[in-house]
Amino acid sequence: MTAEVTVATGTGGLGTDMVLNIGPQHPSTHGVLRLRLKLDGERVISAEPIIGYMHRGAEKLFEVRDYRQILVLTNRHDWLSAFSNELGAALAVERLMGIEVPERAVWLRTALAELNRVLNHLMFLGSYPLEIGAITPVFYAFRERETLQAVMEEISGGRMHYMFNRVGGLKEEAPAGWTSRARDAIGLVEKRLPDLDRLIRRNDIFMARTVGVGVLTAAQAAAYGASGPVARASGLDFDLRRDEPYLAYGSLKVPVVVRTAGDCHSRFEVLLDQVYVSLELARQCLDRVDQIKGPVNVRLPKVVKAPEGHTYAWTENPLGINGYYLVSRGEKTPWRLKLRTASFANVQALSTLLPGCLVPDLIAILGSMFFVVGDVDK
Repeated sequence: MTAEVTVATGTGGLGTDMVLNIGPQHPSTHGVLRLRLKLDGERVISAEPIIGYMHRGAEKLFEVRDYRQILVLTNRHDWLSAFSNELGAALAVERLMGIEVPERAVWLRTALAELNRVLNHLMFLGSYPLEIGAITPVFYAFRERETLQAVMEEISGGRMHYMFNRVGGLKEEAPAGWTSRARDAIGLVEKRLPDLDRLIRRNDIFMARTVGVGVLTAAQAAAYGASGPVARASGLDFDLRRDEPYLAYGSLKVPVVVRTAGDCHSRFEVLLDQVYVSLELARQCLDRVDQIKGPVNVRLPKVVKAPEGHTYAWTENPLGINGYYLVSRGEKTPWRLKLRTASFANVQALSTLLPGCLVPDLIAILGSMFFVVGDVDK
């Protein structure tokens, strides 16, 4: 932390406001974020999120890489949602090119997207309590992550940046017996997840730090464009998997987890309950995959060119709505590929949430917004 102190004189005499910079390097943020705070004692008067420290110019890099190559860039802006990031870009290209993806690939994609959602949520379910002083939950969360990472690594070869989506489907067929091993992993996680649940959800100290803290109303969430677990914890009942289905979600009944309090604890609860939902959805998809025969991709020409035009593909990523606006001039590279990320919209709300809170609550609020800074800066 670095601090500069400014002194202001009011009618009541000499008053001192402290301007405090948290960051740009700080252990309680998922990436490099800077917050410029004005404090009156321990109370936050104003907060300004300062972003851009991780900016890599992804949208410009898209313009000089062909449609196969852009996927390796898309899976890196939110490094906890790599499969879902790839998926959105692939869907945009497929829509513009009029490619019909084989049914087996559609169901496999859906299963893997839900497993990726669980992996994302488990990271935050472990790291969020850690950020406010509870060290034990992270070990339980990572035990379950490792169980699922094993099956994700087996099918894709990657643990974080899977690079398993391709324009027209998936990279390759799943290994023999993989669906059974994936179901076993899901069953094991479902059996052990209540350990984490009982440890933290109703923990008195955890509740004291999170209940009623950092309340984001439904109107505020909508005004900032917040989505995903953050918005649903404030009562915004919106989920693209149910409301504008893509992949195989139109054939599934997707329960949407919603809370209305809009505080830190509600955001945590939505994340935790979503894990149970996603594990069940993944199992249903794997059962369907076993009933479908056929390829998992389509044969593409040596040089892939999208026809002239534009399209927008959005998906319900683990952290919220992720959208790709693709504009093609008929070349082998996008003319423009604009990225709409969930974290960018969610972080905007910090300027409203933080003023009025105490410095210790600031960390609780910051962690509960569930963002990845690479997803903000792109």
